[in-house]
Amino acid sequence: MRCRACGALLEPRVTDLPFKLADTTIVILKALPVLQCPQCGDTEIEQATMSRVDQLLGAANRTAELEVIRYAA
Repeated sequence: MRCRACGALLEPRVTDLPFKLADTTIVILKALPVLQCPQCGDTEIEQATMSRVDQLLGAANRTAELEVIRYAA
């Protein structure tokens, strides 16, 4: 798969990504598998992974200011 920003080949990586759920709620997903561009750093999440991310974020505690969740496929 190619980067939408610069056209370079995306490489599989495992990283931590923050997701802002509300004005005062941030969830950090740790060890998230992504595709990342080695040239510009743009990151994409594959559809199957994004489905799991949606589940995890849907179950997150929205009353907490910060929550850290380890991604597990």
